[in-house]
This record gives sequence, C-alpha cells and structure tokens, in this order.
Amino acid sequence: MANFLTADRLLKALRDEGLKVVEHRSWRTNNRNHKGSIGPMHGVMIHHTVTSGTMKTVELCYNGHSALPGPLCHGVIAKDGTVYLVGHGRTNHAGLGDDDVLQAVIAEKALPPDNEANTDGNRHFYGFECENLGDGKDPWPAVQLDAIERAAAAVCRAHGWNQRSVIGHLEWQPGKVDPRGFTMDSMRSRIGKRIGTKPTPPTATKPKPKPKPKPRYEPFPGAAFFKVGRNSAVVTAMGKRLVAEGCGRYAVGPGPKWSEADRKSYAAWQRKCGYSGAGADGIPGKASWDRLKVPNV
Repeated sequence: MANFLTADRLLKALRDEGLKVVEHRSWRTNNRNHKGSIGPMHGVMIHHTVTSGTMKTVELCYNGHSALPGPLCHGVIAKDGTVYLVGHGRTNHAGLGDDDVLQAVIAEKALPPDNEANTDGNRHFYGFECENLGDGKDPWPAVQLDAIERAAAAVCRAHGWNQRSVIGHLEWQPGKVDPRGFTMDSMRSRIGKRIGTKPTPPTATKPKPKPKPKPRYEPFPGAAFFKVGRNSAVVTAMGKRLVAEGCGRYAVGPGPKWSEADRKSYAAWQRKCGYSGAGADGIPGKASWDRLKVPNV
C-alpha cells in the first residue's frame, strides 16, 4: 500500500528531479484531513487553475475560496516552472470521480471513459494545479511543461509507479476539461521517458553576456590647455598613457601639474606617431591626442 509521502520526502523527491521548489507559508500543516482520510495513494492528477498571476494563484490554492476551502492542491506549477508547495495531506483538488478510472490507474493500464462520479479522489491522488487560464489560448511555456513532467515523474519515482499513474482532471471527473492546451497522452509519454532515465537538472539557458561598455576618452582640450601652471587630472591621465606607450620621460610621476617632463614625454609620443620638427614640439595637437586615447577622468 502506498502511503502519502512525508513532507520531507515529497520536497526531496521534487528537488532531486531538478525542480525549483518554494515552500509556501505553513504548507506542511495546511490540509483538509479533518474531512476524511488520506491514502492509500494511487496516482498524480494534473489541473489548470483558470487564473493568471503567480502569487495570486498560489495564495488562492493555499487558502481556497468561499465555495471551496483550501488547500486546493499539493503544489502549484507556475509559468516559470517553479513549484510552490501549498498543502500536505488531504486537499480539495480531485473531487468525486469514476471508480473504473481509479481501478485502471491502480492497474496502470489504459483509462476507460469517465462517466461516473462515485469515488473520492482527494483521498487517493496527489494534485498539481498549473497556472493557466484554461481557455485554449493561454500558452504553456516549455519550462512549465518540463516542470509538470518532472513533478509527476518525481512522485512516480518515489512510489515506484509508471506514467499511467498520472491522469488529468478531465480523465477523472465527468464535465471537467483540465488541463486544456496539451494532451495527457503526450504528457504521459514525456513522463514515461523521464522515469526511464536518471534525474537530471533542467537545461539552463545561459544568459546573454552584457555588452562591455564602450571606453570613454578625454576630448582634446586644446593646445592652450597645456601650459606651465596647469593642474589637472587630465594631465596625470595623459602622463600614464605616455608611460604605457613607452614614451614616458619622468624621473618622478607623472602628476597633475604640467611640466617639462610632460612636454618631453609628449614629444616622444609625437615622434612615435611620425611627427618631426615643429610637429614634435611636445605640445599636444588634436590628431596625436586622439591617437593616444587618454581615458576619461
């Protein structure tokens, strides 16, 4: 007989399957056990929520509403694939369903049509509510479908079940349509393949590297800027670039005060750039300055 998984075992099974799991509020003691027994467990049931907005959905499934007290499931599977645990024990998710369907789930064989509502499903099924409007238009992101597959497979692994122990609400209770937007046969196929392999973490999408910021250089301040008495961080930055280019002629420094050492160093840079004569007098001109690329200060 399959006993309901303890909170720690359920949490570990989900995380071992590579899922991101959030323990929502007091989920470990949030249940409807006073309304009936829980177990033996026979399967996993998948639903859609008919809601949008993750935290709004999680709170609704945790608390329920006036017509249906919570918790409304054991876990909420969000659009981004996160599983929020909201209940542990008996929850209001399955309702009454077909006893023939239950027997097929127990035997892990093909399901008959659900044409009766005579058996308590809340006692025998784990329930996952999946965030979706259920209108056939709201998309199912690949990461969410992957999480549904993983969550169901995790519970099946823990109990030694195969994929036929996973059903949709629409296969259990007459009149239900959830989950709408994918078929349970396709999901069971995915779950079966996963159960047949070792648990693996989700394929991580590498974030695009942020583009490196473009370097910013000091604009040419004009030849008149470079005169005795000038004291500026620009002069220091220029001197450091001259040293880096192998043109430094400094005994000490460079520093912020324009000096003869700065002029001689810049003259060496001008000569390196191909200037001579008056063009290599050590007073910066725009063309040589732009080539030096003095970092912005």
